[in-house]
Amino acid sequence: MAIELANYEEKAKEAIKAFWGNRESARLKQIEAGNADQGERAGVTAGKNMDGFIALVVDIVRANGLDHAGIHQKRAVVTLPGYFRPTKQWDLLVTNEGRLIAALEFKSQVGPSFGNNFNNRAEEAIGTAHDLWTAYREGAFGEQPRPFVGWLMLLEDADKSRSPVKDASPHFPVFPEFDGASYAARYNIMCRKLVQEQLYSSASILLSKRDAVDSGEHTELAELTGLKTFVTELAGHIAVEAARS
Repeated sequence: MAIELANYEEKAKEAIKAFWGNRESARLKQIEAGNADQGERAGVTAGKNMDGFIALVVDIVRANGLDHAGIHQKRAVVTLPGYFRPTKQWDLLVTNEGRLIAALEFKSQVGPSFGNNFNNRAEEAIGTAHDLWTAYREGAFGEQPRPFVGWLMLLEDADKSRSPVKDASPHFPVFPEFDGASYAARYNIMCRKLVQEQLYSSASILLSKRDAVDSGEHTELAELTGLKTFVTELAGHIAVEAARS
C-alpha cells in the first residue's frame, strides 16, 4: 500500500517560518497596544502559532484517501469524552463514518522558563493519553479500531534548552538517561517513552532557532522522534482507514 507524505519537509519549513513570524507579530502588536511588559506571553497568546503543522496533517489525511473525512479544528468541535474527567479538548480531530480516526496535540515552548514548562508539558501529555485510552477501553467511542494519537512539540533551539540540567532527588536516584540531560534531550526521551509505552502512536520533538523565521530550518534528535516517522505513521494509519472505508 503506497502512502503519500504530502511534501512534508517543505511544508514543515513553512510551518516553522509561520510559527516565528506569528510570534513576532503578536509581540509587536502588544508593544503597540502598550503591553510591552508581557514578555514571551505576547507570542504565546497569538493562538495560531502551530497552524502550519495542523495544515500539514490535513494535507496528509486528504492525500491518503480520506477526502471526505471530518477534520475538526474549531474549538467547539475538538472535544472528546474522557474517563477521569468529562471532556478534553484536542488541537485536531479526524473522524470518518462515525469513528475516531485521529486525535492530535501540537505544542510549542520558547524560553526562558524551560524547566517548569517541561514538567507541565510532560504531565499534560501523559495524563491526556492515559485518559483517552481508558475512555477508549470503556467504550467511549463505540466499537472501533484504535485511533492514531499524536503529540508534536516545537522547542526553541537555545543555549538553555541544550545545556545540561542537574536534578535533586534526595531519596532515590533518577533514571540514568535523565542524569544531566538538557531539556531538549528530556523531551526526546519523553517522546520515545510515550511511544514505547503505547500512550501515543507517534510523538515528535523538533528544535528551531528564533532566526529561522526566514529559512524554516529545524533539527531533530532521533529517527524515532523525528518528523518523518510522525508523518509516515500518520499516513499509514490514514491509508488503512481509507482501505477499510
